[in-house]
Amino acid sequence: GKLVLQTHRFFGSIDAVYAGTRGIDICARLAARVRELESVRVWASSTALAVFSDRTVGVLKDDRYVLVRPRILLTATGAREKALVFQGNTLPGVYGAGAFQTLVNRDLVKASERIFIVGGGNVGLIAGYHALQAGIDVVGLVEALSECGGYKVHRDKLARMGVSIYTSHTVLSANGIDSVESITIAGIDGDFRPIAGTECTFECDTVLIAVGLDPVDEFTHAARKFGLPVVAAGDAEEIAEASAAIFSGRITGRQIALELGATHESVPEEWARTAEILKSKPGKTIDRHDSNMEVGTSQEFHDNGTPNEPSKAGFAFPVIHCTQEIPCNPCASVCPNGLIHVDESDIRKIPQYIAGGMGKACIGCMKCVTICPGLAITLLDARQDAAAPTVTIPFEFGEAEIRAGEPVVVMDVAGEVLGEVPVREVVRIPSNDRTVLVKVEAPRDIAEKIAGIRVQASLVGQPFPETVQPPHDGDIVCRCERVTAGEIRHLIRSGYRDMNEIKTVTRAGMGACGGKTCQALILQLFREYGVPMEGVTENVPRPLFVEVSLGVFANSNPTGLSSDENAELAQHSRGFDEVELK
Repeated sequence: GKLVLQTHRFFGSIDAVYAGTRGIDICARLAARVRELESVRVWASSTALAVFSDRTVGVLKDDRYVLVRPRILLTATGAREKALVFQGNTLPGVYGAGAFQTLVNRDLVKASERIFIVGGGNVGLIAGYHALQAGIDVVGLVEALSECGGYKVHRDKLARMGVSIYTSHTVLSANGIDSVESITIAGIDGDFRPIAGTECTFECDTVLIAVGLDPVDEFTHAARKFGLPVVAAGDAEEIAEASAAIFSGRITGRQIALELGATHESVPEEWARTAEILKSKPGKTIDRHDSNMEVGTSQEFHDNGTPNEPSKAGFAFPVIHCTQEIPCNPCASVCPNGLIHVDESDIRKIPQYIAGGMGKACIGCMKCVTICPGLAITLLDARQDAAAPTVTIPFEFGEAEIRAGEPVVVMDVAGEVLGEVPVREVVRIPSNDRTVLVKVEAPRDIAEKIAGIRVQASLVGQPFPETVQPPHDGDIVCRCERVTAGEIRHLIRSGYRDMNEIKTVTRAGMGACGGKTCQALILQLFREYGVPMEGVTENVPRPLFVEVSLGVFANSNPTGLSSDENAELAQHSRGFDEVELK
């Protein structure tokens, strides 16, 4: 699924969910493990269409129609992206983040030159980073809340690479005639209403929408309705991080194996605790300059959590720029001397470097710098020169982008410019998994503050001198049938409370997506008028969850296999009581 789009390193625990490994590589490992199992038959190029009342599942397999009668159904169908209503939201160039990542990361298509991101969760933040890696300018990111909802290390990573982040702002319009040419944003008040006079317009050719996810749970609900045993895993069960999806899948797999009698090993109690930690939202942020902060067992620390000894020549140490409680421990796992500490009972605790711990010192191996998923660790090395130490910075934009001897602009963790410093060395080691290590020579007074290298110029994020004012009506709610918010509002004001009636009058929900996008937006309009949700009748769901040509149901041999192959397929597909080839 989505792992094939995830080129970044994963958070979590190394032992539990491959933390510190890129999603595309985790995908390859898991796929290889499945294909090694002779008892598991994999149907690629196959789409589940629906669950029926006779407890069968219709599958389109290689353009042929197959009915499967499972003993247990597992839905790991992931999530679909939420839409957003604003003027110009259907212009070519308005993308969901998933579609954008598919083009850029899977298909290797440079789908844009200048993008603006709407949404500060992890999906939007990570998509912005992927865009930068693809050579696309990220003009800015807008988030309606006062803080980005994603991991702070993701937010900080974008900021120190030169991306402007606008919190307590919203999108007013995407502007253009035949495609997106610019975006207009504005600040919002405590009730999320735009504040007049705060409008700004930015040039861009793509608006990336990343405002949340909804589980794809139609299969689960239908199976329960028809009495078919069903379990869900990953985002189909609960929206969380990919590492949580991996681990919830492990738990669900063990439960299914128990139910089918394939194992007698129950789910260990500690697995539930691990799953809870991996699903947790970002916790509190710690100020490393707070003198009351616990920094480990050593007393030899400054009040910002770094050790005293490196001020003298002959010492090296990691500077940890991670300040938010999130489930992650790769840095502690790879330190050969055990000098980085993360609470093993709760890996959400912030990592701490323990100076002189266990009578050992940092050897400058840079493993923690390389593996950190948030690129939130640098290495300060004062072993040769205490006044101008070397700072090693992780860099994932290819070694050709930076050359030894050239100056680079270094940034602090919040994205503020610290100055220009010379590059001493660019290190690329195959075992570093495509992470380049850039060593710069920096004055001692800024060395500990360096968190990254700016990769795009500040001019990229400059707004137009004049604002493009959006029109006030015509916002599209149903993209398939081009139904506007004004049409829906008129019916709500007229007393309509049944979305099926609204569909009959306007055709909203009759398009190719089956109402999956516009239903949530119509409900949002009901809330806008203060209509209680218990008084609203939602659309009757379509019998098929995925569109398919009627012709596929007429195939005489839907699998395209011989009669002997069909018989073998029905006999050896484990987990199925029956496979009907109709």
